[in-house]
Amino acid sequence: MSAKIWFITGCSTGFGRHIALAALARGDNVVVTARRPETVADICEHYPSNTLALALDVTDASQIEASVSSAVDHFGAIDVLVNNAGYGYVGAIEEGEEAAVRQLFETNFFGVLALTKRVLPLMRQRGGGVILNNSSQAGLMANPGTGYYSASKYALEGLMEALSKEVAPFGIQVCSIQPGAFRTDWSGRSMQRTQTPIDDYNEHVGSRLNMIGEMDGKQPGDPVRAAQVFVDLAHMDKPPAQLLLGAGVLATYRDKLTEVRQSLDTWEAVTQGVDFGPDE
Repeated sequence: MSAKIWFITGCSTGFGRHIALAALARGDNVVVTARRPETVADICEHYPSNTLALALDVTDASQIEASVSSAVDHFGAIDVLVNNAGYGYVGAIEEGEEAAVRQLFETNFFGVLALTKRVLPLMRQRGGGVILNNSSQAGLMANPGTGYYSASKYALEGLMEALSKEVAPFGIQVCSIQPGAFRTDWSGRSMQRTQTPIDDYNEHVGSRLNMIGEMDGKQPGDPVRAAQVFVDLAHMDKPPAQLLLGAGVLATYRDKLTEVRQSLDTWEAVTQGVDFGPDE
């Protein structure tokens, strides 16, 4: 297979860094972006002819425009877009601070949307491309304390599900990946927690958030193995529209689907009882 040209957001640590390294190890070319390009300088030093380091804050429209233009000027195209930049914000819904929640959505949803819209015309003109979204198990299931993060990821899932159907006729593949618990900085350095806690939520929300924090560095998921999956997906003829990563998310999502089926069966008569009858 011929080498592909990647554009990856959030490459300073975690999934973004590992995906970039996996793609480069395969022989592909990678636009390595981060808010501070010096954090990815080591990657470019190791692969000087296959990389381009660019500053990119996905909430900054001017940086989106400049980075995509520089990528195309340097490599000639973008074959694979990886929407990876994002972070967690946790707290009970009542505890959420409006400014913090809006900033979360600016990064996790609106930044992804803006960058995707900037790259889509390039892919349409070339008649193909791959968009890989690093989403989360929180985009499939919502739990106490992570509601706002789930909301940002649920919004992304809905957007990308529609997009996958809109751009398929142009040869563009869209795949959203939902990792479970992986050993990245998500539950450590990158996580933001509400600054306005309410005592009433300590027991059933705060305790869960403490548990998530205590998992930092002990999660079962290996980001290096996951990064290789991203590379494999980019080189597939027909990648799945959705892919879960990790045994934990697979088990809990199957449990959720069972609950959904049971609820559908329990309430089937009510659901169907609101339609007009054949003689009405």
